[in-house]
Amino acid sequence: MRLFAILALSLAAVSMTFAQSSSKQVFPGANPAMPFSAAIKADGLIYVSGTLGSGGDIKAQTKQVLDGISATLKTAGSSLANAASVTVYLRHQADFAAMNEVYRGYWTKDPPARTTVMLPLLNEGLIEIAVVAVPDAGERVVVNPNEWSGSPNPYSYGIKTGNTLFMSGLIARNGKDNTPIKGDMTVQTKAVLENGAAILKAAGFSYTDVVSSRIYIADQAAFQDMNKVYQTYFPVDPPARATVKALLTSPDYSVEITMVAVKAANRAAFTTPNADGTPGAKNANLSAAIRAGNRLYVAGVLGNTADNKGDVKAQAAEALVRIGRTMKAAGYDWKDVVDGVVYLPDLTKFNDMNTAYREMFGKDFPARATVGPGLMGVDAAVEIMFTAAK
Repeated sequence: MRLFAILALSLAAVSMTFAQSSSKQVFPGANPAMPFSAAIKADGLIYVSGTLGSGGDIKAQTKQVLDGISATLKTAGSSLANAASVTVYLRHQADFAAMNEVYRGYWTKDPPARTTVMLPLLNEGLIEIAVVAVPDAGERVVVNPNEWSGSPNPYSYGIKTGNTLFMSGLIARNGKDNTPIKGDMTVQTKAVLENGAAILKAAGFSYTDVVSSRIYIADQAAFQDMNKVYQTYFPVDPPARATVKALLTSPDYSVEITMVAVKAANRAAFTTPNADGTPGAKNANLSAAIRAGNRLYVAGVLGNTADNKGDVKAQAAEALVRIGRTMKAAGYDWKDVVDGVVYLPDLTKFNDMNTAYREMFGKDFPARATVGPGLMGVDAAVEIMFTAAK
């Protein structure tokens, strides 16, 4: 997330030289005080940090943000036309239609997969957008099940590039006629995952290929109801996952799930080792990390303990220590991290979180978004999720 007005700082005028180590290219942000890069290019993908609007109404901020991302992608050797996956965070549910009106104009055909949720944002931002794109000349194939009607909103249900499939945030909607599927969390979770199965099949994938998921639920009390259904679709080595509380695009919907799938012979699941080096316990709902191809998808990690209640800096530091043990078990290190999201319910603690975060990385920070949803863990003050690539 960038804490500045995109239009006020033309990225074309900013010297965005990049550091390069092996296949990873780091494109620094315009504000060097912030511990994230504007973009990271690694393993055939470009990860653009969450870009935050500043000043003006939702239409002005949406244009501002997309223009800024377009400039970042151009510097990194890509364009908005090559976007594979977009996450749109909105402050207000009422801004959805106006955001869509502007957004639609940037993709007149074959729009990227997209997830849109509503949750608190930093400062005066009404919108924050994070993007994963394919470099120029990279493969980008739109995936929509043949029997489904087109999406009523400007997104494709899936985008395939190489061995990777990015899926849109899925809600309980009938793909054939776009009517909502009414029901409780159990009914809606099953409908969402059946929709996911149809998209995976259309792309030549299955649930055994899913490596990462992000789940947004409107009612935290229904968390375990969602889990009971979810577990039946992932009985062995479930994907890395984060689940947070957020409003969705309509009160009709209780859950939205976005997924990434990768076909790879070396797919492997990892648990987080205990601090003393002994094996950690498996979680029926998620794997601590999934390795697939050259990438490692790390689940959202909490850092709350009996001793650090309410201390965001301490919880962020502990979460990062746990992530470090997970990555080491999978053969990865901090230098391999390319993208992340920080879920921080109390955004006034942004600087406290950043202090711990900065100490862990030091330099060449990954791309990152920071937003303020509710967390599932009791006394949890921060959750951090990463993608790494060699």
